[in-house]
Amino acid sequence: MHSSPLSTGSGLTLHQRLSNYKPTELRSDLSHLTEGDKRALVKLADVSDLLNAAYYQQIWSGATQLRSELTKDAGHANATEEANERLKLFELFKGPWDRSFENEPFVDSVRAKPKTANVYPEDMTKEKFNAWVDTLSAKDQKHARGFYHVVRRKDSGGGSLELVPYSTEYRKHLEPAARLLREAAELVSDQSFAAFLRLRGSAFESNKYLESEVAWLNISHGSALEAAVGPYETYEDELFSAKAFFESMVHVRDFKGSLMLTKFTSSLELVERHLPIPPEYQNQELVPPPIVVVNQVYNGGDTAVPMTAAYNLPNDEEAIERAGSKLTLIKNVQEGKVRSVLLPIARVILNESDLDHVTFDAFFTHVLLHEVAHSNGPHRILGSRDTVRSRLQDLHSAFEEAKADITGLFAAQLLIDQGIIDDITACQFYTTYLASAFRSIRFGLAEAHGLGQAMQLSYMLEKGGFTFDAETEKFAVNMDIVGKVVSDLTRDIMLIQGNGDKQEAVKFKSKYGLVLPSVKIALDKLKPIPIDIAPIWADINELRSKY
Repeated sequence: MHSSPLSTGSGLTLHQRLSNYKPTELRSDLSHLTEGDKRALVKLADVSDLLNAAYYQQIWSGATQLRSELTKDAGHANATEEANERLKLFELFKGPWDRSFENEPFVDSVRAKPKTANVYPEDMTKEKFNAWVDTLSAKDQKHARGFYHVVRRKDSGGGSLELVPYSTEYRKHLEPAARLLREAAELVSDQSFAAFLRLRGSAFESNKYLESEVAWLNISHGSALEAAVGPYETYEDELFSAKAFFESMVHVRDFKGSLMLTKFTSSLELVERHLPIPPEYQNQELVPPPIVVVNQVYNGGDTAVPMTAAYNLPNDEEAIERAGSKLTLIKNVQEGKVRSVLLPIARVILNESDLDHVTFDAFFTHVLLHEVAHSNGPHRILGSRDTVRSRLQDLHSAFEEAKADITGLFAAQLLIDQGIIDDITACQFYTTYLASAFRSIRFGLAEAHGLGQAMQLSYMLEKGGFTFDAETEKFAVNMDIVGKVVSDLTRDIMLIQGNGDKQEAVKFKSKYGLVLPSVKIALDKLKPIPIDIAPIWADINELRSKY
């Protein structure tokens, strides 16, 4: 296969980069909230801003100072449009690298994005880390490879390595955040949500997160508010995909939407039993995740564009084994993506006769199935207690996102066949997925979802599940074989994961993790279309002015 990079020196201006993200007002229905809930939302937004600062400290050693300089440049009365655009981009990308163009720096003084982020010394190699870990106690080995400790030099002269808990490293941000969480807990109407906020505040100070993760999973279905607040995702640790980065997503629950989707939780085991993998690879410890539909009112920290449309948390395997996981679908974000990005993409890459098969319901339900599918398949290596994450390391995130994507599509066909989904056709799922593949690839191959989708699309095109007409330059679904190709891809990814075969993962990525010439033709045509949405937090802006 011949490939083309998504970008090799894009040459984009700041204005062009900014125009890739369409400002979109995200609204929620706040009419059912108490005054206490509304006041709590403001406090949770303040927590989000503090976790923003903690995240900048995590992502790169120079990020905090650069952010301050860019803010100063944009704050002058005679500030240039360029200075304003550079600051806006920095805040959108949560750093000085354009995530949709191979992490190109858009600030002249900035170097390439360090794979270590700022959670390891930038000069530390994998080999040196592994050799150091071998000298540690079992407890410290767990911390070194775990979520909540940074690795530092004991002195600036290149001294030996040491562990520093997050509660110490980020104390100046976490202590005030903990106070605000406790204040918000006194205001909210639901006591189970209040319990989570208090325990999360304590975790920020103690560095012990398990109890608060369980409390988050136990938030009542009657709580009007939802929030994911803490260190969660590991994408930015490009060495080991091990260290968790701080984020905050504050939501108002959509009760009607949540009620409609609970039927899918009971389908998790059905999907597992029908997976196209040997029984010994199947997950025997499935806990069906509760599903929550929300509308987002604010975010902070590890929440760069492209915006998260759904998430399945926690990521901590210990917490999952103890209490399962919870799936959160962010409806207003998804609606914005479909309206501003997906439908315009479909008009470019699909035949006109296929456009009616691209629907919000198919998109929304596949996102749901994607998140549920994170629970499916092997999470530990066959015959070992090692996790897939620990074996695949820097490739884990891309393969996990690809697994969830394609297994969600496999599950959609199965649930249609079983009569569980009766209002969306298979053709709608496959065609919407095809259009959405181009949406995700435009996030860039440096981003886990983008790379994961590139691997899927290349595979689907090679095996004939999707086709490309060189004359019309349009893509289509081959309904005769697409189901088999989806099944085969689900199998291939899950076997790589279950075997913990890093070498096989590298080979798979090398073969399929690329942009094919046909895909490059489409991507060039899509350049005028925004890559994603940029949020305007109208509700919080109004609440902050009131309270």
